[in-house]
Amino acid sequence: MASTSELQLGQKLNEGKTKQIFELVDQPGLVLVQSKDQITAGNAVRKDQMEGKAAIANKTTSCVFKLLQEAGVKTAFVKQHSDTAFIAAHCEMIPIEWVCRRVATGSFLKRNPGVKEGYRFAPLKMEMFFKDDANNDPQWSEEQLLAANFSLAGLNIGQCEVDIMNRSTVAIFEILEKAWATQNCTLVDMKIEFGVNVKTQEIVLADVIDNDSWRLWPAGDRSQQKDKQVYRDLKEVTPEAMQMVKRNFEWVAERVKLLLESEATGRVVVLMGSTSDMAHCEKIKKACSTYGVPCVLRVTSAHKGPDETLRIKAEYEGDGVPTVFVAVAGRSNGLGPVMSGNTAYPVVNCPPLTPDWGAQDVWSSLRMPSGLGCSTIMSPEAAAQFAAQIFGLNNHLVWCKLRAKMLNTWVSLKVADQKLQACSL
Repeated sequence: MASTSELQLGQKLNEGKTKQIFELVDQPGLVLVQSKDQITAGNAVRKDQMEGKAAIANKTTSCVFKLLQEAGVKTAFVKQHSDTAFIAAHCEMIPIEWVCRRVATGSFLKRNPGVKEGYRFAPLKMEMFFKDDANNDPQWSEEQLLAANFSLAGLNIGQCEVDIMNRSTVAIFEILEKAWATQNCTLVDMKIEFGVNVKTQEIVLADVIDNDSWRLWPAGDRSQQKDKQVYRDLKEVTPEAMQMVKRNFEWVAERVKLLLESEATGRVVVLMGSTSDMAHCEKIKKACSTYGVPCVLRVTSAHKGPDETLRIKAEYEGDGVPTVFVAVAGRSNGLGPVMSGNTAYPVVNCPPLTPDWGAQDVWSSLRMPSGLGCSTIMSPEAAAQFAAQIFGLNNHLVWCKLRAKMLNTWVSLKVADQKLQACSL
């Protein structure tokens, strides 16, 4: 990792309990986020030095942001710079902590007497807290947030922006929850912050997400908790106790690297009846790549060479890699039905319909003999998405990309509507 000294640091823009933010003179629009070897609880009522915490926190945050960015979530993170610092887009921070809860515990129980610890929220429970250390970060309602009329980096925080942050928080939690489940860990709750990118005036996930940001229970067992709650619960801070806290943080930092990987495999095999369908098939392949799903194109005709079609099928069945077959055949579709009748793997028809005979040709993909389970999807992009949804059942990285795509589609529609309403006024 490069050292901080290689950067031209400008003024210190901000300093919190666990990090410092520096302007980068030679990289306008970017900042350096430098972690500190400090751990705090109760708005720094309890505060201790923990040697190595800066590196542990930076490692955790960098891995989490990489996971989210690779999924498609917009964040301020640019890259890890050193063991204890990362580079991010310069943002004006929205002074709200967004808290998302799957399991009732901690302060929620104090504020909601009668709710038993362990109660599972479905849908997720959302809360927001105004960042005000002097008043212990009071809980705010959506109405209070709107009434505050925040304006940051030229962006007014109104209903649209609040809705985007709310929806984004849920998606981010679900992505991290899915990822941690691969390590048999329950993501109990999480707090995050958003900022407005000073260059783009866009709301992005900012600040950090490290072991101070969540509750994490291996096997869903609170007695095995690995997060900062262990430090909060200490009756007495001793060197031995701090070593235990540090070991927990190190455990999380090592496990979080594994969230970037998946042992699950899978591929899409597109069978086209003729190379005249190549452009249609290339669209499927391109869409598959956006989900990280490998895609292979083959040419075969179930009408003109059924033996070769079945040989190709057996080739991909024989190596044990989970496969979704996509049959691309115009006119009379024999590929889909023949494949579906001879394999237990999923088969999807994606016929390249033409304006002249398309209305008639599609029936060969829709009307199947009994006992065949192949589906028909007209859009090449939608066929790829359907295949990705199948693989996403066992591959969290594919699922995360699908979840982020849902979020980004929702946000784009929300922003488009806001712009249309502004033009109508």
